[in-house]
Amino acid sequence: MSQSPHMSLADAISASVHDDTSVANVNNRLRASIGKVVCVGRNYAEHARELGNEIPKSPILFMKPASSVVSTRNAIARPDSAVYGDTHYEAELCIQLSADLSAATAEQAKQAIGGVTLGLDLTLRDLQSKLKEKGHPWERAKCFDGSCVLADWVDPQAFGDFSQVNYQLIINDELKQDGDSALMLFSVYELLAEISHAFSLQAGDVIMTGTPSGVGILQAGDQVKLKLGAHEWVSQVE
Repeated sequence: MSQSPHMSLADAISASVHDDTSVANVNNRLRASIGKVVCVGRNYAEHARELGNEIPKSPILFMKPASSVVSTRNAIARPDSAVYGDTHYEAELCIQLSADLSAATAEQAKQAIGGVTLGLDLTLRDLQSKLKEKGHPWERAKCFDGSCVLADWVDPQAFGDFSQVNYQLIINDELKQDGDSALMLFSVYELLAEISHAFSLQAGDVIMTGTPSGVGILQAGDQVKLKLGAHEWVSQVE
């Protein structure tokens, strides 16, 4: 496993942001630290049920490009609902790798974790449903600019073996999603190892590990709060 050729994401977003130019620079540096974002669909049984989907027997994988990534230090922008329909939020526990993984064991996956945070996988649900009905890929509903919102990376050591990590999404002071990694169908180490057998992962890559139940529509003016242990991030929806 090689060390990361990418800029450290923690370093990229560590400076205080005070103006729009600084925010733009943070986003550019944030994207520069990431090769690709690998997302896991239906990793919580209740979320699969709430959307009327079957519970998978193996991880469902899709990707977002680095160009889709923005920091929680931004306001959260939504595509025009008159054109694209509603934008749904999906809060997820996110992992960044500090080393390459290929056909890895769970132990190798454990050693490759460099950072952990929370993120929002934003989804154009109406468009996604239409594309699914036609049997088409649904990148248009998942990969638009700003569709991957990431909070600041924190030290993974505080979260043990990731077997029981609690996190929350709160919108306008109302709890919307209450995640617990103990309820994942495929655990963090299992996911990383499984993905690395499907295709190689590189240092700097981000894995979004799936969303719990409670997904819904983002509205203009919503205050979005992500909580992970003692860490908390707040953004406003435009």
